[in-house]
Amino acid sequence: MTAGGQHRGRLIGVLAITASIMVVQVIGALLSGSIALLADAGHMLTDSAGVALALVAITLAARPPTAKRTFGLARAEILAAAVNAAVLLGLGAYIMYESISRLTEPPALQSGSMLVFGIIGLVGNVASMLLLFKAQNASLNMRGAFLEVVTDTLASVGVIAAALIAMFTGFTRADAIVAVLIGLLILPRAFSLLRAAVDVLLEAAPKDVDLDDVRNHILEVPHVRDVHDLHAWTVTSGMPVLSAHIVVEDECFHDGHAPQVLDQLQTCLAGHFDVAHSTFQLEPESHAAHEQPVHP
Repeated sequence: MTAGGQHRGRLIGVLAITASIMVVQVIGALLSGSIALLADAGHMLTDSAGVALALVAITLAARPPTAKRTFGLARAEILAAAVNAAVLLGLGAYIMYESISRLTEPPALQSGSMLVFGIIGLVGNVASMLLLFKAQNASLNMRGAFLEVVTDTLASVGVIAAALIAMFTGFTRADAIVAVLIGLLILPRAFSLLRAAVDVLLEAAPKDVDLDDVRNHILEVPHVRDVHDLHAWTVTSGMPVLSAHIVVEDECFHDGHAPQVLDQLQTCLAGHFDVAHSTFQLEPESHAAHEQPVHP
């Protein structure tokens, strides 16, 4: 089971809460005329779609590997996170545009209704946030879901504050100002999630795996003379992979040391760098003349 799959029940609970509050907030936005409440409802619509997409991705990722897909569909979780982040970026841009236009011409606002629906949203978001708090570091999907719930919670606080300001001072532009702040909360978090997902899709080295450090550890293994074609990437959250060509003394292939070197290399990677899936090609020093130009 993938890292995200271990928390499927939490995602189902969050989806139920988020979808319910979204419907309530859309009704509240129509009754009160609040752009901040509508922005929060729109964000929660995106959250619902994102969580549903994450659940589908987790189900696909749990399928066993096949001859054509040797890692199964594990990377479906990363694709879901990328789509989720892209949609969030679009939503954030729309909220900013609509909110700025309302700053110049603020419409009529029913602050009492806005306050009631803002409180309902806050209660639901806090419940969702508590559900996902312990699971947020399990995978990019779980991290994305948690960040969305956090921004929803902050947005609900902003909606309540704007409603109170409009109620007691008559300053209805507070609604649009809060909507702008919601947009500013969405955009950087969405960009961060998208960048992390793209790094995985482009097979960048995992952030917690320093290849220079890996190379130094490999060269410290007895009988190892060189290492080249060293690559590390992430299949999906919690599944780093590493491969390398390891040059060892010629004698290792005659005196039985080669299997021991391989065991030491895999133990080193699993112990020092938490990389359980590693592939090493052992080469004698005399093989260098047959190597094509390679990645260092």
